[in-house]
Amino acid sequence: MTQPHGMLFVATNVGAEDEADFNQWYDHEHVEERVAIKGFLSGTRYQAVNAERKYLGLYETDSLEAFTSADYHAAFTRQTAWSVKNLQKMVNPMRRVSAIVHKHGKGTGNQLAVLTLQAIDANALSAWQQQISQTPGYIASSVLLPDGNLSSPLPKESQQHRTMQPMLLIHCSDAPCCDRLAADAAQAFAGDIQRYALNWQLTKQELAHG
Repeated sequence: MTQPHGMLFVATNVGAEDEADFNQWYDHEHVEERVAIKGFLSGTRYQAVNAERKYLGLYETDSLEAFTSADYHAAFTRQTAWSVKNLQKMVNPMRRVSAIVHKHGKGTGNQLAVLTLQAIDANALSAWQQQISQTPGYIASSVLLPDGNLSSPLPKESQQHRTMQPMLLIHCSDAPCCDRLAADAAQAFAGDIQRYALNWQLTKQELAHG
């Protein structure tokens, strides 16, 4: 059986006085550093439309094993001073390492809804995904199942009440569609909605070709 892809989910706020440097660091150092790690496939940044945390980074990997590799471990032992400074500037961050399951559709939309769920009913979710598959503006959806052992907290992340709840990701090509589908999913699966818009993405192929 093929191993599911993995995903590193990092959401955070940052003080207004630190945002310019934080975004420079993320855009010109951090994303490229992470995507360069063996097993990483892409790094994608989002900014909140209506969410508890303003910034979201999603890093897809070919499997969860990418997060236990020597290359990934080495990334933490050679942090740049710029990285250390900005990791300390994060406000109320959230880090989850997850398996990507229940994938439906293909692609990355410019609008993203993240629904935090209490549980997953696989049959009900599959039926819902089939029902919305031809909805204009719908691109893809998937579920992140966090791994508690791999989801070690960020330096400024609270270590209390770190629940490892599944998250439903819904990608769409327009905001009204994303809002409608998120509201429908929240009602169907009792989820809390966080809404984001795409900022930019770097893939392994782009990095390899310079």
